[in-house]
Amino acid sequence: MSSWIRRRDHNIFFNVFALLTCGLVAGVVVAAAAFPVAAMSGLTAKAGGDAFAGLPGELKDFASPQITRVYASDNKTQIAQFYDEFRSDVKLKDISKHMVGAMIAAEDRDFYNHNGVDLKGVARAVVNNSGKSDSKQGASTITMQWVRMSLAYSATSPTEVVKATEDTNKRKVTEIKYAMQVEKKYSKDEILERYLNMAPFGKATYGIFAASKVYFNKKPKELTIGQAALLAAIVRAPSFYDPTTKNGYEEIRQRRNNYVIPGMVEAGAITAAQGEAAKKEAIPRKVQTVGNGCVSVANNNWGFFCDFFYRWWMGRPEFGATEFDRERRLKSGGYRITTTIDLKATSQARGRIADLIKEKDKNALLLAAVEPRTGKVKLLSTNRKYTLDNSKNPLSSDPAKKRQKVKATYPNTVNPLLSGGGDITGYQAGSVMKIFTLIAALEKGYPLHYTIKAEKFFRSKYVVERSSDSACPGTHFWCPQNSGGGGEGVYNMWTGFGRSINTYFVPLEERVGADKVVDVAKRFGVKFRDPTDARYASPGYSQQWGAFTLGVSATTPLDMANAYATLAADGMYCEPTPIEQITTRDNEKLDIGKPNCNQATSVDVARAAVDAARCPVGDRARTGSCGGATARQVRGVVDRPVFGKTGTTDRDRTASLIAGTTSLVVAGYLVNPDYQAHKDRLRHDQVNPAVYRTLADYMESRPYVQFKRPENRKLVYGDQRRIPDVECDSLRSARNRLENAGFYPVTSSTEVESECPKGTAAGTEPSGRTVKGGVVVINVSSGKGAEPPPGTPGAPPPSGAPQPPRR
Repeated sequence: MSSWIRRRDHNIFFNVFALLTCGLVAGVVVAAAAFPVAAMSGLTAKAGGDAFAGLPGELKDFASPQITRVYASDNKTQIAQFYDEFRSDVKLKDISKHMVGAMIAAEDRDFYNHNGVDLKGVARAVVNNSGKSDSKQGASTITMQWVRMSLAYSATSPTEVVKATEDTNKRKVTEIKYAMQVEKKYSKDEILERYLNMAPFGKATYGIFAASKVYFNKKPKELTIGQAALLAAIVRAPSFYDPTTKNGYEEIRQRRNNYVIPGMVEAGAITAAQGEAAKKEAIPRKVQTVGNGCVSVANNNWGFFCDFFYRWWMGRPEFGATEFDRERRLKSGGYRITTTIDLKATSQARGRIADLIKEKDKNALLLAAVEPRTGKVKLLSTNRKYTLDNSKNPLSSDPAKKRQKVKATYPNTVNPLLSGGGDITGYQAGSVMKIFTLIAALEKGYPLHYTIKAEKFFRSKYVVERSSDSACPGTHFWCPQNSGGGGEGVYNMWTGFGRSINTYFVPLEERVGADKVVDVAKRFGVKFRDPTDARYASPGYSQQWGAFTLGVSATTPLDMANAYATLAADGMYCEPTPIEQITTRDNEKLDIGKPNCNQATSVDVARAAVDAARCPVGDRARTGSCGGATARQVRGVVDRPVFGKTGTTDRDRTASLIAGTTSLVVAGYLVNPDYQAHKDRLRHDQVNPAVYRTLADYMESRPYVQFKRPENRKLVYGDQRRIPDVECDSLRSARNRLENAGFYPVTSSTEVESECPKGTAAGTEPSGRTVKGGVVVINVSSGKGAEPPPGTPGAPPPSGAPQPPRR
C-alpha cells in the first residue's frame, strides 16, 4: 500500500476502548429508536449494551453473483456470458492504485485508522436521525457497507433482504457488531478487495471489473486518476450520479472534481498537479452495451449452438431441483465453461449454407454435426439469424397462422430449429430412418446378404384407414411403393439400402417387428417430441407403426447426426453434449457434461450396418456389393471412407442427407419449419452439397481412417445353404423343394430360353448357395428348346420309368 496510508493500530487498549464505546453507542442507538427522550441515561446504555452483546457477530458464508463465461472449444474465444448482476471478482493487485485511493477518498477517509466503525460519525448520525429532520446521515464505513451487502447476499428470504438494507438504527447497530468482527477476521486490504468487487456502480454493473468495462472498456488496472475518481463518486448514489443523464452528468462532475479528487490530494494519494489534470479528464456520456445470454453472442453464427447449451443446462438436475434454481446458478455461479463448438467448422458450414440458400428463404437448411464416441456437438448452423427481433419477418407461410397474423421464423428467430425444444418437435426426414430397420434386422439375425423380392407395390399387414391414399385398393391394409414407382427386383441390405427401396424395407420391418425397429431408434437417441409420435412409439402401438421405417416420425438434425455417429462409434451411443469442461469460480473442475455413453448395439452389428450404409453415398462396401447410390458424389468430395443416407418424404416436402466418417457425422435437413404441409418440392441439390462439403472441409486436415469389418461372418453371410437344383421341375415342385430347403421362393414373371419344357423351372437366381430364408427366384422356361423324342439322349423317360438321380 502507498506510504500515505497510516498503519492500522492493533493496540489492545484501543480495541477494548473501541468495543466499550461501541457498546455505549449501541445502547444509545437502540434506546433512541424506542425512547428518544431517555437516550442518554445510564439505564438505557446498559440495556443497549446487553442487546448489543446478544446480536450475532459472524456473517453467514455467501458468494456474490458472478458472471458465467462460455467459451468455444479452443478455450480462448468467449462466445457468450450469463449474469444476473454483471460482476467478476478481481484481486486487489489487479486494480489501479488510483481506484483504491479514490474509493477511500469518496467513501471512508479514515478507513485505515478505524476498526470498522466511525464512532463519531455513528453518534452524530444517531442524534440526527432520531429527530424529526428529513435529512438522514449514514456514517457507514467501507467495512459496514460491505457487511450490509454481505447480509443481503447471504439472505435466504425476501424478509432477510429487507432487514439487511432497511434504513433503521437497529440495522445500523447490527452492522456495527458485524463490522467489528470482520475487522478482526480480515486485513484492511482483504476488506477493500471484497468491497471493490461488490459495490454497485449503476448501469446494472457490480464490482470494479464490470464498472471499468462498462464505463471505459478497460481493465481495472488500467484506470486513470480521473476515471477512478468518477467510478468512486458513483457508488454513493448510482442512479443520481449517472453521467449518461443530463442532471447526473453535472452532479457526478461536481462530486468528482470538488470532493473525490481533492480528498485524494489531501490524503497524499496524488499530487495537486495530478489532481488538476484529472479534473479535465472526459466524463463518458454513453456506456458500453453488455451482452447477456445467447441473444448477445459475440458472433450470430454461434447463437443456435448457444441456445442448445442453455437448454442443456436448464435440463440438468445437477444444477438445481427446479428451472429457477438452474438458471440462477448459471447466471450467478461465475463458471468458466468450455464448450464443444468448433468455430472454424461452424463458420465453414454457415458459408456453405449461404452459397445455397438465402436467409430470407422460407425454407431452412439445417446442419448439425456430432463427433462419434463422445457425443460432442461440433456445429449447429442454418440460414437464419439468431435474434429476438422478428419485427421484419413476414407472416407465417402456414395459412392458419397467417390468418392469425403470426410471424414467420425467417429471417430472424430464436426457435431451436436444429436441436428441438419448445414448439419445435422436429421434421419428417424420410428414408434416413431405414437405418433403424436395418439394425433391428441384424440384431435379430438377418444378415447383410438377406434377400427380399421387392415389388412395385407391397401389400403389408399394417392397418390404415380405408380412405388413405396409401391403402391397398378396396382394403384397409397399407400398400407402400417405391419413390417414383418401379424398383422391382431382388435386393439385399447393401443394394436395398443403397437404392433406398421402400418395398424391401417394409417387408423386412414386418419380419423383424416394427416395435423392435422403434426400440432401436430409442436406443440410438431419437426423441419422440411430437405427442402423436410418442403415442405410436409406445408399447401396444409401436408394433403396428409400419410407416416408421419410411421416416414419418418427427426428428431433428441433431438427433439423427448423433444416431448415425453411434454407428461410427461401433455402436457406442453418447448423449449429445455441448460441454468440454465446466470449472467453478474456485477452480474446481466438474464432471458434468463429459461423455455419457453406453453400448446401444453390438460392435459387429454397428460395423455391418456401416458397411451397408456406405452404399448410398457412393463408397464401396468392404463385405459386399452396393449396386446403386442415391448420393454418389459424397465419397468423391469427402475423399475419405464415408457412410450415410439420403431421405425424402412424400411429395418432396423435406429433403435430407446424413454423411459421416469415423471423425464426424453431419446431418442436413431442408424443411419449412413453419408449415410442413406445404406444396413446394424441396431439392437435394441444396441440402446434399451443404452436408458433404461441410464434412469435406472438416476432414481436409484429418487422416484417412478405414471402417472396420464385422468379425462375426454370420452377420454378413448368414446361414449359407445349398440351393436345390430344380431345373425342369414343375413350378409347384420347385417351390416346394426350395421352401423345404429353407428359402423364400419367388416365381419370375417373365420367361427365359431354356431346354426345359415350357412352363417348367429353368433354374434359379441365385444358384449354388445363398442365405437361409433368402429369396430364390425360379426362372420360368419359355420352351424354345425342342423337346427330344422319347428314348433319345436328354429325352424324358417313359411314364413309370425310374427317375435319374438329381445333380
